[in-house]
Formats: sequence, structure tokens, C-alpha cells
Amino acid sequence: MAVIDVFNGDADGLCALVQLRLADPQESQLVSGVKRDIALLDRVEAGEGDRVTVLDVSLDKNREGLTALLANGAEVFYVDHHFAGDIPEHAKLSTKINTAADVCTSLLVNGHLQGEYALWAIVGAYGDNLRKSAQTLAAQQNVAEADLEKLENLGIYLNYNGYGASLDDLHFTPTELFAELLPFSNPLDFIADSAGTFRKLESGYHSDMTAAAQLPPVRSSDIAAVYVLPNERWARRVSGVYSNDLANAHPDRAHAVLTEKADGNYLVSIRAPLNNKRGADEFCRQFPTGGGRAAAAGINDLAGDTLEHFCEQFETFYRSLAD
Repeated sequence: MAVIDVFNGDADGLCALVQLRLADPQESQLVSGVKRDIALLDRVEAGEGDRVTVLDVSLDKNREGLTALLANGAEVFYVDHHFAGDIPEHAKLSTKINTAADVCTSLLVNGHLQGEYALWAIVGAYGDNLRKSAQTLAAQQNVAEADLEKLENLGIYLNYNGYGASLDDLHFTPTELFAELLPFSNPLDFIADSAGTFRKLESGYHSDMTAAAQLPPVRSSDIAAVYVLPNERWARRVSGVYSNDLANAHPDRAHAVLTEKADGNYLVSIRAPLNNKRGADEFCRQFPTGGGRAAAAGINDLAGDTLEHFCEQFETFYRSLAD
């Protein structure tokens, strides 16, 4: 029997899997990638007697792979908060899918485990920029203010590490980070005892964010703002967390961060206004390579000659939600 763990390479996917494997230790085959690499089930071969856990990737984007696994007799446990479309009914498929804007996969796993490793769920929620949800859970766990700041920073840094065009852009691959996180039932112990890894993530994050902050928006209004980052490794790493930072700084405004690609096209990160967390997934699904969730979504390949039209679409879409 093979045990296969498939997870998004961002903070939410990592922290969800850490919780599950702390609760149920297994020697497993790990399948992951950069945050935007979400069609992960296409890489999985499994059949009768095999167990596949899938975390924090859209069922809709993995429908063919999931169908094939179930047809081959594999047992699948699927936990996610992205747009799923129609969820198949199958005796060997178990799902925990909730697309509410204040939910992430780590929080769903926390509920499944009845809060056994809640601090890791808090880290995952912070990584997904669900600060209110993280703070609510932290209050239930009586987390001290100083410790809460450490958990928030860890979530941000883990999420930051997941962004890139390829694994070569990352400071650590998701599977490397998972191996470093798993020995610690308490993320505060990881911060204290794995200083080298934590400090590398921290210093990289601050360096890249400083570079991003020097760039003005290409378009900005009270409704929406669009930023363009260059085709550089630091820009690819920072694109998602910079989007979160902008959303936190301007909670009534929608944000799009476009990162130039080698072929002249763009990778796009979208954040809905924090005070109206709607529409990011709907907007991005208008594009062939778009998807995500209501509060945060993205487009993997936007044509380079459509920037002006994209800015108009983005402004118009979020102005319609504000009216």
C-alpha cells in the first residue's frame, strides 16, 4: 500500500499536511510544487489499496486526475477551500471542501482534528492572509500576543517561499520545508530551534519586499490598483505576499500584482478588498489560466499586450461590486 500526500507548496498546504502527519504519522510520497503549480494529481499514480491525501489545490483544476485515481481504485481524502465545481460522489472519495472567504485548508484540517495542532492552523491562516480567522482561533487557544506575532511572521514567510516560476526560484522546496517543520508539534519550537531556516526565510522576505516597495502602481484609484513587477527572481518570490501586504494596507481597495515572465506575458496575483472579500475567483476565471478563491486568486498566463485592457477590466469589475 502506498501513502501519497499531495499539497500546495504555500503556507496553507504545508501547515495542513504538518497537522495531519503529526496526528497520523506515515511514511509517504510527497507531491508538491510552487504555489501556482496546482494540477498536481496529474503526477500521481495510485490504485487499489493506495491512499492519497490532497490538500489546498482546486478540485476543479484536478478533476481529470481525481477521476483517474478513483477509477483505478485509490482511496482519496480531499481537503480544500478553492472553487471546486461539482464534487464527485464516490465510495472511495472523502472531502472537506469549504469555499467561504474566511476559511483555509489549515483551518479545515484543524476542525477535522478537533484542534489537536491548532497553532499550526493559525500559522496556515496567517499565511493565507486570514488574519481575523487566525486571531479568533488564537484567542480560543489563549496565545500570548508576543507568540502570536511570531506565528504570523512564520505564516507570512512560509507563504512567501511558495511563490516562483519554478522550484529554482524558492529558498527551499516545499518538500524540504515540510521535512523541517514536521518534527515540531509546536511551531514556536520550530522558530526557536531551526533558526538557520527561519532566518533565511525572514531575511529573504524583507529584502524582496523592500525592492517591491520601490515600484509605483501603473494604475491606482480608490477602487483598484495594479502593480507590475519585473522578470526577476526576487519579484517572482514576492508577488503573492506583496499582494497581501497591499491588501492589508488598503482594505477597501482591490489589488492586482503582475509579474513579467520571460516570454513577455504576466503572472497575476489578485486580492479582493479585505473589507469586501468577493469576486477574485470570479474575475480570474474569465481567463483561461485563472482560478482561486473569493478573496485571493490568480492568472498564470496573461498576454503581455493586454495590460491596458486588463487594468480597465479589473477596475470595472470591482467598481461593479462596490456599487
